[in-house]
Order: sequence, then C-alpha cells, then structure tokens
Amino acid sequence: MFIEYIVGLSGLIAAGLFIYGLKAMSSPVTAVSGIVTAGYGMIFVITATFLNLFNVTEAAKPHLLVNLVLAVLALVLGCAWAGWRGRTVQMTAMPQMVAIFNGMGGGSAACLAAVELLSDDPTSPLHLTITVLGALIGCISLTGSIIAWAKLDGRMKKPVRFGGQRIFNAGVFLIALVLGALTVMQYATPMGELPRDLFFLAALLFGVCMTLPIGGADMPVVISLYNAFTGLAVGLEGYVMNNPALMIAGMVVGSAGTLLTVLMAKAMNRSLTNVLFSNFGDSTSSAKGPQGEMHSVDPADAATTMRYASSVIIIPGYGLAVAQAQQKLYEFVKILVADGVDVKFAIHPVAGRMPGHMNVLLAEAGVPYDMIYDMDDINDSFATTDVALVIGANDVVNPEALTDKSSPIYGMPILNAYKAHQVFVIKRGTGVGYSGVQNPLFFQKNCTMVFGDAQAVLSKMVEAVKSLGGS
Repeated sequence: MFIEYIVGLSGLIAAGLFIYGLKAMSSPVTAVSGIVTAGYGMIFVITATFLNLFNVTEAAKPHLLVNLVLAVLALVLGCAWAGWRGRTVQMTAMPQMVAIFNGMGGGSAACLAAVELLSDDPTSPLHLTITVLGALIGCISLTGSIIAWAKLDGRMKKPVRFGGQRIFNAGVFLIALVLGALTVMQYATPMGELPRDLFFLAALLFGVCMTLPIGGADMPVVISLYNAFTGLAVGLEGYVMNNPALMIAGMVVGSAGTLLTVLMAKAMNRSLTNVLFSNFGDSTSSAKGPQGEMHSVDPADAATTMRYASSVIIIPGYGLAVAQAQQKLYEFVKILVADGVDVKFAIHPVAGRMPGHMNVLLAEAGVPYDMIYDMDDINDSFATTDVALVIGANDVVNPEALTDKSSPIYGMPILNAYKAHQVFVIKRGTGVGYSGVQNPLFFQKNCTMVFGDAQAVLSKMVEAVKSLGGS
C-alpha cells in the first residue's frame, strides 16, 4: 500500500512538472529551464516505475529480477546514446535527431500496446479499442518519423511517388483499421494471433507510405504532426496502463503538437491535407527560368554598406545552419551594434527544417532574445529599413507567393524583405529553394547577391568592418 501511494504521488508530481516544463518551453527565454524541469518530471516517472516493479503479484515475482535487469539495461543504453548524440549533434543534423527521437516515443507507445495485447488477462472491448488505437498511432509515428529522418539526413534524396499512390495508401490504412477491429473482436470470438500481427505490420507500413511522397519543404510540419501523434499514442497507452503521468504528459504533448502543426500549416497558408497529399516541396519540380540578371557584390562592399546603415534586418535560413555560421554572424552583428546600427533578426515560422530551428540556431550563438522577432511583429518594419540581409533563405522571402497565383507557394505569408531599401542575399549559387520555384527577389534592382558559403562570406564581412576602424 505504501509503494502504491508513493507511485501515485510520483505520477502526480511528474505530470505537474511536465505541464510546467512544456509551458516554459513556449518562450526562448525560459526554454532551457523548461527542458530541465520536464527532465525532473521524467526522473520521477522512472523512479515510480522501478518502485512499481516491487509491487507485483505472486505470479509475476519469479520474473522480477529479469525485469529489473532489462529495465536498468534499457535505461543505461538509452541515456548513454541520447546523451552522447545530444552533445555531439551538429545544428544541421538537429532536425533529423528530433525526428528520430520523436519516432522512438511513438515506437515505445506501440510496444506498450503490443505487450498489453500479448497478455492473457481478460479485458473489455473499450480497453482493447483504446490499446489498438494507441498502437496504430504509435506505429505510424515510428515509421513515419524514420522516413522523415532519412529525408532530412539526405539518405532519401527525392520524394517517392507513383501512379495510384493515394489509393494504395488509403487501402493500406483501411486494411490496418480492419485488422485492428478484428484484434478487438477477439475479446468475444478468438481468431488466433494472425490478425493482431498483421495489424502491426499494416500500421507500420502505412507510416512509411504516408511519408514517402512528402517533399523536404514540408518536413517541419511533418515533424510537428508526428510529435502530436506520439503524444496522443502515449496518452492513450497511459490510459490503458492506468498511469496518470503518461496520460497527462501524452495529452499535453499531443495537444501542443497539434496546435503547432495547425499554426505552421497556417503560416504556409495551406491545409494539413494539402501538406500531406500534394506534391509541394518536390525539389525536382520544374522551376521558372531566369527573370533577368542577378547582380553580385564582394562581401567587403556589402559589409561596408551595412556598417554605415541606420537599420539592418537579418533573415536567417537553412543555409546558415549548413555553413555553421551562426557564431560568425553574431560576431558581425555585435560590431554593427557597437557602431550604432540598429540590428534585428526576423524569423519565419517554417524557416529551417524543424519548428523553431532558427531560434535554436541563434540561441546557440548567444543572440539576445530581444533582438529576435517573429514574422508578424517585424514585417511592417521592412519598408523603412535600410538593409535586409538574407542568409541561406529562399522560399520564405519569395514575393511570388504574394503575386503569382500559378505558383505552388502562392498565398504563403512571407517576410517582406523585398520592401527594404537594399537587400543583400548570401547564397551558395543561383539554385532554387525547396519548393523548386525561382525567387524574383534575386533579380530586383534593390537586391544584390553575395555568392559563397555563409561562413566564408561572413568572415570576410567581419574583417571588412574591422578594417574600417570602428568598434
């Protein structure tokens, strides 16, 4: 009885820490403390789990030692691997790490469901239905996240598409539902293990089929969606296991992931069904031809212009992460600020390859939070800004989204960099963005390209402003 009391109290404390931690993660200022707080909540859950191992039935006691060994082994291996990856991962690889970690959460929920379905204890149809539903969502999150990881990591270069793909995917999903229903029906009419086993195979297959055709430009939304799936699956399995901490944590994560998914889809002015079932984001799609001539300038000249400007807005994109140039960028910014230039950062909701990618990148470099602005808060400032500096971004500053109804990105809100008096774009070459659409901004009279790797270009800019004798 004492152990049950401690376990129940630990779950309640953990749930509170999870909720507080997630709330703190909503702001860059408190995000780190939020992660630490949620980590303490996880410690409470793990402690309660180990305590619960001693609160077993007489029939289960012979297996107690084996369960303890397996639990400790899993904990040691998981902490060691996750800790090592968390410390060594490059910012360019952060999105795929988030995807694979999220997939492990979905897989864990599916494993909990599998254990429950393998047990011989009698249960109700409602209990079985929730177990199967959690297994379905968890399996989809697992294999879908693995495919998302492969795409983000460059192991899958192109979306996989074929004729009749949507019908095939719908068929796989329908088969998974039917097999799930048959698994639930075994409560009344035993039909052997085959429907259950085939159900898991179909659910895992659908996660793969669902993600294969989605292009790289939509990966931030997909990661967010699978995060919501994982939370929902964990919450459902928490109900099955009568574990309040899992229920609360899963539902909070699921609802937060769902809200973030909706907000990101809205930021692209597209529905979730369009994200999942359209061909948007295919980098192999045909792009429009050149719309004039791109004008380029030496990094030193661009830096000099910004040094003598009154205001500069910087728009970071995935190219900044690829070049690992965030530290050099902030070094350049500190020099400008010391010389009296008003510098701000503008963040598009879907910039990068995962939700909040650019915020994390800038935070790693030490950029103060009060210099970072969301799109809605800064867009009106571009018209009165002397210089807009775009680093490795493309689609999020493409004015074609506002003017060309035939464009696949038409209607997507953008950062209004094109309105600035002068625009400098640091870019490796003349290629298009993930949407496969050419950016007319690069051909405007007020836009000048600075070709090269962002790290190398910014290093030259730093040298140039230092040579001017300022701060």
